[in-house]
Amino acid sequence: MKTLTLIAGIFLFSCQTQGNESNKIDTSEKSEVSTTVNYQNLDTATFAGGCFWCVEASFEQIKGVVEAVSGYAGGKKSTADYRLVSSGRTGHAEAVQVYYDPSVIDYETLLEIFFTAHDPTQLDRQGPDVGPQYRSEVFYHNNSQKKLTEAKMKELAPQFTNPIVTKLSKLDAFYKAEEYHQDYEEKHPNNGYIVNVSRPKIEKVAKKFKDRLKKN
Repeated sequence: MKTLTLIAGIFLFSCQTQGNESNKIDTSEKSEVSTTVNYQNLDTATFAGGCFWCVEASFEQIKGVVEAVSGYAGGKKSTADYRLVSSGRTGHAEAVQVYYDPSVIDYETLLEIFFTAHDPTQLDRQGPDVGPQYRSEVFYHNNSQKKLTEAKMKELAPQFTNPIVTKLSKLDAFYKAEEYHQDYEEKHPNNGYIVNVSRPKIEKVAKKFKDRLKKN
């Protein structure tokens, strides 16, 4: 009975379950975004580390991050849809595109935040969220980001008991997720998944990078 209760609790607080519930009450259409945004003097980074609500909110609180957008990377445009991605068969990962000011924060620091905001040793899952759409992956935009990511993973590897399984792939395209997924943590602070799964991750980042937090 305890096992069944635990399984039910995990399912109740999964990103997919909560996302499907949101789908029932929010009919906002999905909008698309290209791989870049024309923000002068900004750079772009793209990360996948489980449910995009957690990753997005973790970055949004950091100084120098102008915007973090939830979306899909690693698959085709035709299947960049939440219901399809949630099947785990489209090749997409739930990802976050981070637009940042390089004069305030550098890519290496963003990598450190990323590897703090999720567990890079979990293969095709993050906690209650299971499937390849929740994989750990860095989508690099250029060769410099690729080299920096390789070096950072090598540097951080000794800090983890298990091997880092984060994939490293060139970003082909990023598709913005449906509007109801954007700023989800901010809009739904009392949501069960946010309270039990997202908030601890966000607070972990806030504690480690307290000197880089935006002022309220």
